[in-house]
Amino acid sequence: MSLVTIVESAPRRRAFWSGDNLDDVEALMRSLASGPRLDRVGLVLREHLQTGGKRLRARLALGAMEALGGPREAAIGWAAACELLHNASLIHDDLQDGDRMRRGQPSAWAKHGEAQAINAGDLGLMLPYLALREIPCTGAVKWQLSECLADLATRVVRGQADELDLLAMRRLSWPAYIRSVQGKTAALFALPVAGAALIAGLACDDARALGAAFEPIGALFQIQDDVLDLYGDKGRDVVGSDLAEGKVSALVVEHLRRHPHDEAELVALLSAPRAQTPQAAIDDMIRRFRDGGALDGVWARLRDIEDGVVHSDVLGQWPRLQAVAVELVAQAISPIAHTAPGLRR
Repeated sequence: MSLVTIVESAPRRRAFWSGDNLDDVEALMRSLASGPRLDRVGLVLREHLQTGGKRLRARLALGAMEALGGPREAAIGWAAACELLHNASLIHDDLQDGDRMRRGQPSAWAKHGEAQAINAGDLGLMLPYLALREIPCTGAVKWQLSECLADLATRVVRGQADELDLLAMRRLSWPAYIRSVQGKTAALFALPVAGAALIAGLACDDARALGAAFEPIGALFQIQDDVLDLYGDKGRDVVGSDLAEGKVSALVVEHLRRHPHDEAELVALLSAPRAQTPQAAIDDMIRRFRDGGALDGVWARLRDIEDGVVHSDVLGQWPRLQAVAVELVAQAISPIAHTAPGLRR
């Protein structure tokens, strides 16, 4: 079964992938951001949360809880913790990458300044631990959740640091790219599932194994995000923001694998100050990624990840959870399905 087939055949909403209890998650995040008294930093964080987003990590925590046989309500606090961590990383990412838009709205640093954006992101990194108070489980399980949260949160930060070094250190290979993605993005897909499994009563090792089975989907989402930036709409100010900001994306890596003689030119484009990067040069590189086979090569990677999800030995032991994983793949691929080989417009 291909990725495109999954997208076309998947139902619009599954029992485990519904929006049930998302309002409760949103209310808890707003309450935690406000604290005892809504102050400036809480307001900045709340404004960022109100820009929207698909709430994939919250949905995954709630859906995993249901798929594992527990009540969705038991995972509301965990879903909020995962979303707060994710959004904190986005606030910091926008500042580090120089992105002035997020989800069609001014990013936190562009609206409130760099210093307050750092504060809002820092607040978002701390609040997940307060969200653990809202989870109906024993103290021992809360300690396991806290350890899991800290472990995977540190991976997110290390992955972001690795990504920032890819261009500077000329780490332009697939192994280097995947290493950064496994921290920055994949960890945030393992986290909701591992925590839901702990709340559902699974042993720590089993919970971690289930979380790890979702990590490749995190890599798939990052690759999809790279494609969307060049061939879709990410809600930013211009197409090709990743190239303008100097990001080593999946398309950059695959293009250089196929055309290593282009390295000097592409590195020069990525290294140029954002304001001095002509849109025409970005548009030309987007065309070359497509015509030179990089886009096809990236799609081959996406298919390999999908195949791993469908045939996962770990997920195969939990069919309902595997159904959540398949739907998650469909959610990821849908915005870029038009770029698949044979379906391009």
